Amino acid sequence: MDRGDFLVSLTAGGLAGVCVDLILFPLDTVKTRLQSPQGFKKAGGFRGIYAGVPSTAVGSFPNAAAFFATYEFTKATLRKDASPYLSPLTHMLAASLGEVVACLIRVPSEVVKQRAQVSPSSSTLRILTNTVCEEIPFSLVQFPLWESLKDLWSWKQGHVVDSWQSAVCGAFAGGFAAAVTTPLDVAKTRIMLAKTGSRTASGNVLSALHQVWRTQGISGLFAGGVPRISAISLGGFIFLGMYDKIRRLLL
Repeated sequence: MDRGDFLVSLTAGGLAGVCVDLILFPLDTVKTRLQSPQGFKKAGGFRGIYAGVPSTAVGSFPNAAAFFATYEFTKATLRKDASPYLSPLTHMLAASLGEVVACLIRVPSEVVKQRAQVSPSSSTLRILTNTVCEEIPFSLVQFPLWESLKDLWSWKQGHVVDSWQSAVCGAFAGGFAAAVTTPLDVAKTRIMLAKTGSRTASGNVLSALHQVWRTQGISGLFAGGVPRISAISLGGFIFLGMYDKIRRLLL
């Protein structure tokens, strides 16, 4: 991967990230409040659904830029001598490394955003740990599926997918990944919003999941699932489609 490709990935990822985060911010606020242990109404309901948007806007560009620059660099490095059959593993590793790098940038703004949305008390280290624990499983599902769907569609039609087709693949991959990882998102939110000194605040994801299961059952584990899946499906369409389009224009 040469310097030009690196800068293209950096720019395309950053611009796509800013657009999708600003467009979908209200849905993310509603989702967070639905998952709050305070309950939706006490956490703010539909009031101030743009609370925390400045921190998101500031963090979006470097966060998305760092992810895609790392993702594309890792893909290019691992693909040199790799078998085509190992592509899913390549995409998994590239997405995981991308998320780790992105989280180092994302978490400070995530702390501010979450506090503005429901006024919790949470440490940056706790949010970093739990964000990584949630985002990596999500990316392990989303990006290999996105790449596989694009390859399949390209093979079916006999040429590389267009940007809008990449966006459709991104919507499906994002929605599916969101559905299967919603319990992890619930656990992350509960841990971040837990009162200092409580058992949930210790940061143990399995303990948080068990607590939700014990008190609210399966519905609690998938609380906020509908807005989350809807937002991430739409987000996948906008984010990955726009990234693909901008990248093609800049190359």
